[in-house]
Amino acid sequence: MAASRPLQWRKIPVSLAELCLNTTLRCGQSFRWKKSDDDVWSCALRGRILSLRQDPTHLHYKATFPPVSHAPSTPPSSVSSSTIAASSGEDDTEDFVRHYLNLDPNLTELYEQWSLADSNFRKKAPKFTGVRVLRQDAWEALVGFICSSNNNIIRISQMMEKLCFHYGSLVGTMDSRDFYDMPAASALAAPGVEAHLRQLGFGYRAKYLYQTALMICHEHDAGWLDELRNPESPILGAKPSNAGEMLPEGREGYRNAHEELLTLQGVGPKVADCICLMGLGWGEAVPVDTHVWQIAQRDYKFGKGKHSSLTKATYDAIGEKFRSLWGKEAGWAHSVLFTADLRAFSARLSSKVEVKEIKEEDETAVLTETQAKSELLTPVSIKREFEEEKKPLTKKITLTRKTKRRRKALQT
Repeated sequence: MAASRPLQWRKIPVSLAELCLNTTLRCGQSFRWKKSDDDVWSCALRGRILSLRQDPTHLHYKATFPPVSHAPSTPPSSVSSSTIAASSGEDDTEDFVRHYLNLDPNLTELYEQWSLADSNFRKKAPKFTGVRVLRQDAWEALVGFICSSNNNIIRISQMMEKLCFHYGSLVGTMDSRDFYDMPAASALAAPGVEAHLRQLGFGYRAKYLYQTALMICHEHDAGWLDELRNPESPILGAKPSNAGEMLPEGREGYRNAHEELLTLQGVGPKVADCICLMGLGWGEAVPVDTHVWQIAQRDYKFGKGKHSSLTKATYDAIGEKFRSLWGKEAGWAHSVLFTADLRAFSARLSSKVEVKEIKEEDETAVLTETQAKSELLTPVSIKREFEEEKKPLTKKITLTRKTKRRRKALQT
């Protein structure tokens, strides 16, 4: 490949209270970002390598485009505007950065609203400022969260990297690393893909990815996924419009999108809500996995009476409870609490100093080997549907950990 076309670093005034890259890009929303030793986050998105870094007052960004003759001939996602811009020599990177990172809402004001409505949020939020819900491509969110079934962030990221390497387009090379864009649905719908994905270690998810890609390509019109989007959070370049009345169960468009996603292979209620929230812009979607179920029991009085186990009725009740507290951005507020519950960020909650300095971010930027191994064995990193779908093996591991803690307590 000929030399890539890097642009100069540019910056947007954004405080750490409004955006924290080190939290937002590694809290289980997107799984393809890579961080370098000099604190630069990079990812191939829409036909370019997008690089981001941050200081206390500004977000710095840079795009590296492939040579015009090597620009991807087909869009890697359901929307092609940015890819077209990349191949035509235009630079829409600032617009794309603002859109992707969802920079328009005033996050400080949202945190204040959520804190006034909920004392638990008010307690934990100061150490987790700057968490934004990304406006990801719907197809990428769909694939990523199908991979998330009974999985952890490290392995999901590895799977996404394999998908891009084997089926995506090479965008360019930077710092001796090749960057591949997200493959189109048609690439995953080709004959032999399911068997190949099994060889690559995807397990039963291989069938889900292949069959869902077939459905996207052959049973739906082009752009079908984006038709499910929240009109108040449209694709880049489109004008927003009203999404309708907010109800306890969410707006009608959200409920319809959720039901449509459930028709796809490998998509249950939790995965559908992840896609609605992080791929389709429905802020009221509340994905309830093991983390959130633990939060609901510990902090919001679930786990008793008719909601003693995570049934569908309990799943729906948790979503309605959070929407009653935080309104149409309940999923965003819930994501802050979800992040606070992740092992990678647990040190912040025990710290006596509020997380407002770059130093704290550096200290939590990379998982240690011990943390990575622990995430593979504990429910903290596992994303699941309802309780009846849990596997006995994981239950035994959880019970073993509790038994060990009791023994240590007795020995001391």
